[in-house]
Amino acid sequence: MLEGVKVIDFSYYLPGPFASLRLADLGAEVVKIEPPTGDKMRELADECIFAANNAGKQSISLNLKLEEDVRIAKSLIKEADVIIESFRPGVMKRLGLGYDEISQINPAIIYCSISGYGQNSPASLLGSHDLNYMALTGVLAQLKDSQGRPVHPTITMADFIGSLHAVEQMIAALYARERTGKGRYLDLSLVDGLLSLMTNHFVQEHKTKSKNGIQLLAGIIVSYYLYETKDGRYVSLAALEPNFWKNFCSAVGHPEWCEHHISPANDDNVIFREIKQLFQSKTLEQWAEFSMQIDCCLTPVFETDEAKILFSSERYRKMIHIEEDRIEVATCYDRELLKKRSHAPKINEHKQDFIYSIGE
Repeated sequence: MLEGVKVIDFSYYLPGPFASLRLADLGAEVVKIEPPTGDKMRELADECIFAANNAGKQSISLNLKLEEDVRIAKSLIKEADVIIESFRPGVMKRLGLGYDEISQINPAIIYCSISGYGQNSPASLLGSHDLNYMALTGVLAQLKDSQGRPVHPTITMADFIGSLHAVEQMIAALYARERTGKGRYLDLSLVDGLLSLMTNHFVQEHKTKSKNGIQLLAGIIVSYYLYETKDGRYVSLAALEPNFWKNFCSAVGHPEWCEHHISPANDDNVIFREIKQLFQSKTLEQWAEFSMQIDCCLTPVFETDEAKILFSSERYRKMIHIEEDRIEVATCYDRELLKKRSHAPKINEHKQDFIYSIGE
């Protein structure tokens, strides 16, 4: 869908690279600009994170503090459609690669700056990470244990939501350019993405003072709850609609539970205690088999390795592709992903090709 679109990606770590990975999977040509020492993400987890987010791209190593390398970057940009950068605000301008200067040599460029707090805010120049963004936007407060303490997440939600936000804006800008012929500057903040994720919570809090969203979804009723199994694992029951709850109650031989659909999930409720005992009578595997036979919104809580096995098989939409030691996770459903997506590049792997193509 994006064949013919050329992206120059100056970004490091996660938000920018995951965004350009998604563009590459849609057909765009992505050229990754790395410093001579490489993207710092190469150093993390034996390069697993780098490989996961930079497949299908080409790598050129440039020292943007050198005038000659800035000149090479500009030569590449002249022929590009999109720029992605994630430096602190003001850095690209100091390097001579800011939007005002670049738009003079390529007026049609879509220039996307990804930062934590945006280019012009009181916190623009402050360093922060995913945990900070989640904390500040109220997202982390939605993930609390039974004692009211926020649970430390193991997924960088701001990075990934910010990437999706960036891709959405870049594709919209490309579409607008088709109609107007004009490029555009995009100021993307990771905080913005999380704030939009909290839309329902903010509106509800403003109207009702409730701080934790829709209460029925907060683990307070028996039909929408995480239950422990016989082997100490968990299943998620989300039978909100009466028909799904009826299916569950009938299938487990307790039709008398039907009238207790939204009764409280606390130990003062005898129905809740009975349901907990029921789930603790079978293993996760047994409940997983049950969930495929009875239409009642029941799913096992899988670990990463278990989800990998499931979604790399033909049982579901195959979003994870494995071939011996190689693993690729699709950003969109594509059964031919392994054929289309090349391995993540080595540092500076493609510089000579581009130097030749621009006549340097």
